[in-house]
Amino acid sequence: MRKTALILATAILVAGCTPVVNNRGYLPDPDAEKNITVGKDTKTTIQQALGFPSTEATFTQAGDAWYYISSVEKQIAFFRPSVQSRAILAIYFDKDGKVTDLKHYSLKDGHVVAFETRETPTNGREMTFLQQLFNATPGVPLGNNNDNRNPGGGNGPPGG
Repeated sequence: MRKTALILATAILVAGCTPVVNNRGYLPDPDAEKNITVGKDTKTTIQQALGFPSTEATFTQAGDAWYYISSVEKQIAFFRPSVQSRAILAIYFDKDGKVTDLKHYSLKDGHVVAFETRETPTNGREMTFLQQLFNATPGVPLGNNNDNRNPGGGNGPPGG
C-alpha cells in the first residue's frame, strides 16, 4: 500500500514538472508565403491567403506594413514561460496597397528594450492595509493628524 502511494506521488510530481509547449499567434504557411508576388499582390489577396495580420504598423513613412507573428513558448510547472523561438513575417505595402517587400525576422533580429523603473512621486501618503481598514470603519477616529479636518477649513457647522 505504501509502495503504491509512493509511486503515485512520484508520478504526480514528475507530471507536474513536464514542460508545456505553446504555439502562439500566426501559424506559418510556407506554401502560401511562396505564392506572394511583389508588385502584384494586394492587401486583399494577402488577407485571403494568410488571414488577418497579428499587428499593423502604426508609424510608417511610405505605405503600410503588416506583421504576422508566431512564437513557441515553453513553461515548466509554475515558472514564467520562456520564448523558445519567434518568427515574424513582415509584408510591406505601397500607398496603393500593393506588396513592395517581404521580410522574415526572428529572435536574433530583436532588440531588448530597457523600461524605466523609476516612479513618479505623488502627493499624499501611502497607507498600509490595516490603516485603510481602520480609516474605513465608522466611529474609529483617525488620530491627531491634519487628515480629519474639515476640508473647508472650519470645524463644522456653527452651533446654535
